[in-house]
Amino acid sequence: MSQKKLIHGFHAVNARLFQSPKSLVELFVATGRDDRRMQDVLDKAASENVRVISVDTARLDAMTGRARHQGVAAVIDVSHRIVNVDDVLDTLNEPPLLLILDGVTDPHNLGACLRVADAMGVHAVIAPKDRSAGLNATVSKVACGAAEVVPYVQVTNLARCLRDIKDRGIWIAGTDMDASTDLYHCDAAGPLAWVMGSEGEGMRRLTREHCDLLVSIPMFGTVESLNVSVATGMVLSESRRQRVLAAG
Repeated sequence: MSQKKLIHGFHAVNARLFQSPKSLVELFVATGRDDRRMQDVLDKAASENVRVISVDTARLDAMTGRARHQGVAAVIDVSHRIVNVDDVLDTLNEPPLLLILDGVTDPHNLGACLRVADAMGVHAVIAPKDRSAGLNATVSKVACGAAEVVPYVQVTNLARCLRDIKDRGIWIAGTDMDASTDLYHCDAAGPLAWVMGSEGEGMRRLTREHCDLLVSIPMFGTVESLNVSVATGMVLSESRRQRVLAAG
């Protein structure tokens, strides 16, 4: 059954347009905007036979609740899911930034992780099918729209997926409170997949063995551990910060 939802902004629209074009029902663009960024969207939409509707800014404001839409919005069918990591990686024109959740079963934590993943421009979130939360109403509510935008790929064999990711030149980084390198002294600007463990047990042994890098998150207060979504926000933010600096 078709499930329609409105998304807006270049990041959200491009993610759907390039990774799951069949999920786009209609594309709305601001009349008169003809810069390179918009032209790329229009060219891709034309190549995928997506219906494009030009509207004035006032209508876009009304459609999106006056959100920061950047002159572009789309109606999508969220029942179209991206099911393959390669479908995501093959469309990228920048170093991949992935999030792997190994055993996160709480839907509130998954929703929060998807929300921060969207905010930090993560290209896909990956989780095993057997030990992870699925996308449900709770996840969607907590994610505040990110569950419909960020590709969430559940894989049968996480270890095999990690090997395939590494074969594509992407480093695997995990967090460990006893690691000798901390988050603020590691190279997190290149092609990278962050692995976050379950709420109580952390990463599984086999997952840890596939990591190229283990880092600790420095703690300066009295608490000894962080919620998985908070820790996810910290590592992704550091990766994004380093990428911004590297880009000048």
